[in-house]
Amino acid sequence: MRISRIPLAAPFPFREADLPLDERIEDLLSRLSTVEKVGQLMHDNPPVPHLGLPAYNWWNEACHGVGRNGRATVFPQTIALGATFDRELVRRVGDTIATEARAKHHAAARLQDGATQQYQGLTFWAPNINLYRDPRWGRGQETFGEDPMLTGELGAAFVQGLQGNHPHYLKTAACAKHLAVHSGPEALRHGFNAQISGRDLRESYLPHFERVVRAGVEAVMGAYNRTNGEPCCASANLQRILREEWGFTGHFVSDCGAVDDIHRGHRLTPGPVESAALALNRGCDLNCGCTYHDLIEALRRNLVTEMEIDRSLRRVLRTKFRLGLFDPPERVPGAETPPEVVNSAAHRALARRAAVNSIVLLKNNGILPLAPTTRSLMLVGPGAASVDALLGNYFGLSPQLVTLLEGITCRAPEGWRLGYSVGCLPDDATIPPSPAAVYDCSCADVTVAVLGTLPVYEGEEGDAFASRVAGDRTAIELNVGQRQFLEKLRANEKPVVLILVGGGAIACPEAHEWCDAILHAWYPGCEGGHAVADVLFGDVEPGGRLPVTVPRATVDLPPFENYAMAGRTYRFATTAPLYPFGYGLGYTSWELGDLRLHPVAMVPGGALEVSVEVQNVGARSGRTVVQYYVSPPAGGGGPSVKLIDFSTVELAPGARVRVTSQLPATTWSVHDEGGQSRNFPGNWRVFAALAAPVERARELGVPVPLCATVAVT
Repeated sequence: MRISRIPLAAPFPFREADLPLDERIEDLLSRLSTVEKVGQLMHDNPPVPHLGLPAYNWWNEACHGVGRNGRATVFPQTIALGATFDRELVRRVGDTIATEARAKHHAAARLQDGATQQYQGLTFWAPNINLYRDPRWGRGQETFGEDPMLTGELGAAFVQGLQGNHPHYLKTAACAKHLAVHSGPEALRHGFNAQISGRDLRESYLPHFERVVRAGVEAVMGAYNRTNGEPCCASANLQRILREEWGFTGHFVSDCGAVDDIHRGHRLTPGPVESAALALNRGCDLNCGCTYHDLIEALRRNLVTEMEIDRSLRRVLRTKFRLGLFDPPERVPGAETPPEVVNSAAHRALARRAAVNSIVLLKNNGILPLAPTTRSLMLVGPGAASVDALLGNYFGLSPQLVTLLEGITCRAPEGWRLGYSVGCLPDDATIPPSPAAVYDCSCADVTVAVLGTLPVYEGEEGDAFASRVAGDRTAIELNVGQRQFLEKLRANEKPVVLILVGGGAIACPEAHEWCDAILHAWYPGCEGGHAVADVLFGDVEPGGRLPVTVPRATVDLPPFENYAMAGRTYRFATTAPLYPFGYGLGYTSWELGDLRLHPVAMVPGGALEVSVEVQNVGARSGRTVVQYYVSPPAGGGGPSVKLIDFSTVELAPGARVRVTSQLPATTWSVHDEGGQSRNFPGNWRVFAALAAPVERARELGVPVPLCATVAVT
């Protein structure tokens, strides 16, 4: 329906851009009826013609590009951005997404008299900063990985990019989701109660949310599940932490349909009226869904007050004002962003760089970069020509999605013989691998096999329709058909380069033995094919490091439904992984030296300066990630080791640099089972490393981490 704005005889005070923000909010609030107020507390805001307010839809996605709204630059999926370990790169990606969002939003608003449909607004429900605690979770691809520190830092950088740094206006509004303790199983999320200790809550599930809140995120989204008995979209405890401890002043939004889950899934209330009242009373300001329609009845029954409605509406309106939705376009930065920026050459170049810096080289016996003497290459596998292997979930569209087949074909020198076959199916079908493809590979100098998983098998409930368990994976190994295919390729006794695609850890110990090189390319985005080709042919370094631990087998994992951190991720694991967190090889070699700590003895509340010298001792320029970890004295009860800081380094051959970091006073604290923090005295170990300091990293050829001890009193 096309809604035209009604000409107004004189502007209302809320339209006056130079008035203080609080005055403008109060003026608009005073002019809305109760029914109109309630309409503004649902994601699909109806128009208010007598005030000249167009319809606005809050539901928009920007996981790795403007999502579900046509043309956009498709950046690598979030887990791939996590693999970059690069704050500034992630900030630039967020900023670029916001630029395209401004162009698209204002183009849509001009066509619709200021109104916007779903996915056309400026309020983005991203980033997803849930902890990727279990590799079976299908939505783990939307996250920055398994570590709270890495997730918090990259999440904060993404938010800063999306929101910009203007003193008065937001470029777009970011939303950290899903608070809290939410990471599968997808099939149970609408009624599941995640029961965890205060220690795990404070040490694993909340630190990254706190970091992003303190970075100024405009919104926080509640999860579908309960946490320790309380529905996350109506949790007094989470709201107390969020607003009283962390000082959050933005708005809180429910996940879509989550308020209905309070009575339908969790069965905590008799019906929608009571669910709407409970959610509003406990701080849920905006309802993604339609349950808040029932606030009118809740008000009639004295289950809520108009004061509580106004409290939430003030928070929601503040975001609209900060986006400039009520101001003249000439006053709002970005309102004149031309549509030509969308999917521009500069933006695609950034997507290509992000993809290159996300690709993790897991093994290389010297086959990569491909030698100039190579004369023939066979490309096989269900991911090689797949557009879906680029996209992941929550994606936008691009008029040029460069598959791995296209990228490699574009880059291969003329005179090479290049072939392609799908070779095998992506699932566990009983159809055997193609004998013709195996034969063709036997005739090639090098085989590049693109295996792994695809978004139809992993993702959100309802989207990954080929998943047997609502979007999750039941097993993290390569499936039987792909393993059989790889075994036949190995039998050819010709070099095999394996490229893994997918949104998480893929357990492939056989492949590590069989293949000459292995790359994990994730879901690499619209320039993924070019980026992979750049790496294969040695035009660039594979710059990624694992943001997750790769187990050897599914049986090494604790039960999926158990949210206790014991046995999970590199921080608590007791079983040796196939590949450790933070691991990744390159085409050059590195050395660490001269680890320095100052001071060497700590007093309570003290910070520590740590620095290390890193040198490129190889023959070509390269990129690495210096990682600082600490390990507490025995008896702390928390993580056995934890990442404290990281820094990306790019150096020419022979060059060296000193990398310095400040470790905060909170580094030396632990939490008891109730979640109370305390300083923990004793000898703490501080590591400078190029991967998590575990024995498996040394077996894979990572330089031995440097370690020093600091005495904490």
